[in-house]
Amino acid sequence: MKEVIIKAEDIHKSYGQLKVLKGVNLSVEKSEVISIAGASGAGKTTLLHIIGTLDRCDKGMVEIDGVEVFDYNDKLLSDFRNKHIGFVFQFHHLLPEFTALENVCIPGFIARKSKRKVEKEAKELLDLMGLSERLEHKPNELSGGEQQRVAVARALINNPKVVLADEPSGNLDSKNSEELHKLFFSLRKELGQTFVIVTHNKDLAKMADRIITLEDGSIIN
Repeated sequence: MKEVIIKAEDIHKSYGQLKVLKGVNLSVEKSEVISIAGASGAGKTTLLHIIGTLDRCDKGMVEIDGVEVFDYNDKLLSDFRNKHIGFVFQFHHLLPEFTALENVCIPGFIARKSKRKVEKEAKELLDLMGLSERLEHKPNELSGGEQQRVAVARALINNPKVVLADEPSGNLDSKNSEELHKLFFSLRKELGQTFVIVTHNKDLAKMADRIITLEDGSIIN
């Protein structure tokens, strides 16, 4: 039996009178790649943010690697998030004044790891991304696809339990999108990484081990 890395039970979330999630249940196994699909406004990003502890649910429970994350106060939750969850967003959110290497290192420094260890691991990740020649380049000197690969390396620097991606190829052309999609699956093979990906991209969704479809705040398959 495979190890369950994420378990979300009876997740409810409202903003004012708007009910966004209405009792969502979801479990994800270690090294699984799942995609979350659905129309705009279905609750995909809200669910991803709750699983990623960026937002708290009104009702329900989220476990990551056996830890009930919302039992933590905000400070402990922030620390847990930094060490155990990696994020890749549609817009890479790289810091423009820092090099590719420095951007990847930042979460490792926040986790208070040694500078030498973090820099060594960041270089290895960037090499894995095919960016070993771009370590000292700043974001404005990189292509869109290269910037997104730097963002993926940054998401992996603390060896997280899970990587959550929100429309990761939404800002890329078709060639770079395809390369990014292949990268996720090679990382699963190389590192045993678990991915939960919110996407409108049907090709990426089909590549996943499972497609979870949200409709009007509920999972319909």
